[in-house]
Amino acid sequence: MTDLALLGFVTLLMLAGLRRPFIWVLAYIYIDIVIPQKIGWSIISAIPLSLLSFIAAFGGWLALDSKKGGRFTFRQGLLAILLLYCGITTLTAAFPESALTKWDWVWKALLFAMFLPLTLRTRLRIEAMVLIYVLSLAAIIIDGGIKTLAGGGGYGELKLLVVENAGIYESSIVSCAAIAMIPLALWLTRYGTIFKPDIRVKLFAAGLIFAALLMLVGTEARTGLLCIAVLGALMLRSVKHRFLYLGLAVAAVLMTIPFLPQSFTERMDTISSHEGDESASTRIAVWQWTIDYASQHPLGGGFNSYLANSFTYQTRTVTKVGDTTEVHYDTVTDEGRAFHSSYFEMLGEQGWPGLILWLWLHLLGIWQMERLRWRFGKREGGKESWQWGLATSLQQAQIVYLTGAAFVGIAYQPFAFMIVGMQCALWSYVRRVDREEIERARPHTQPWLRQNPQTTEPVTGSSVTGS
Repeated sequence: MTDLALLGFVTLLMLAGLRRPFIWVLAYIYIDIVIPQKIGWSIISAIPLSLLSFIAAFGGWLALDSKKGGRFTFRQGLLAILLLYCGITTLTAAFPESALTKWDWVWKALLFAMFLPLTLRTRLRIEAMVLIYVLSLAAIIIDGGIKTLAGGGGYGELKLLVVENAGIYESSIVSCAAIAMIPLALWLTRYGTIFKPDIRVKLFAAGLIFAALLMLVGTEARTGLLCIAVLGALMLRSVKHRFLYLGLAVAAVLMTIPFLPQSFTERMDTISSHEGDESASTRIAVWQWTIDYASQHPLGGGFNSYLANSFTYQTRTVTKVGDTTEVHYDTVTDEGRAFHSSYFEMLGEQGWPGLILWLWLHLLGIWQMERLRWRFGKREGGKESWQWGLATSLQQAQIVYLTGAAFVGIAYQPFAFMIVGMQCALWSYVRRVDREEIERARPHTQPWLRQNPQTTEPVTGSSVTGS
């Protein structure tokens, strides 16, 4: 029954795309995030939904969609260079078979992010992209929130829509994505036009945000806690009543702490001391190994080059017995451990050139969104505009992602590159619209540039006098 429901929904999206090809782009976003082919058990799992929707999205744009207003931005060029470079390192990877397995999905994430801005040519399309992005993540987050309330949480134990603990369904990754989604959900409650922001929309958004916060408890991922702390600080820049917001936030935290499960608080306590936690100690050891590896392989070792690592480290456990404190040291030998950080993931797999490209791509996005905030902030009523609001939300989402990326390997995750694609689209849209407004206003402010209807040449002084 689950297969039929999922397959029926995807089929409806694909049929709707015959009339509006852009819907195929939205269908791919849903399939790439939710991965319905892994939720089902029989029919749908045998169909290559991702590949079919990917071909439909590109083919529909090439053959049927209008190209008017589409622009190829500098950041899309950076994506193209990064895609090419990843392809080269895959051919020379230290572990070819493992590298090809990762390349199979990474190239689609990069190529789709590069292609996406070409389709988001209007405000309606940009909003539709944000809406599908939020609702796709909501399908996972609401499921996780309900199961957390039912007592099904625990690090690596919260069962979401699929049984595997990988990709977007991995505990740390989904907690990061859930927090990054919050500012975009809030933007829809204020500026949405597809679903007018009435009380129903706002109640749904409130419930979704509550579910996103529950994901932190359900997954017990320290990454999520750091992400929500960063988002809370970022929102101080944009809220109107900062002291009220700060007071409510502190009150909410104080009221929540007594209801948190003991396993959650104990895991969060390990943030301040990595020596007592094997997972955190592993991260430090892997990062040290990666720096050494990059010094010997400055161009990177290709995807999954972490398989070459092997190291020994010590963990410290402090226990209290009566009035005495005992400290135990254990020696742990490990090998083939993942990078546990997107920054070190890029460094180890793509070397210094890849890391620089990746950082350039994301830092440029933060700067561009700040430019848009500044541009609209100068205008009268500009901070009430949907452009200012979306630039703020996308910037917050990206910074939250970069925070989470410091502690989990999500350098190539599709949900992150979709944020990049939306930023490129907004940047291109605003520049194009502003340029068109200037051109429309020019005949009124510079009458000598008006076109002579008979000669189609600019009117000059000599033509006016008849000389």
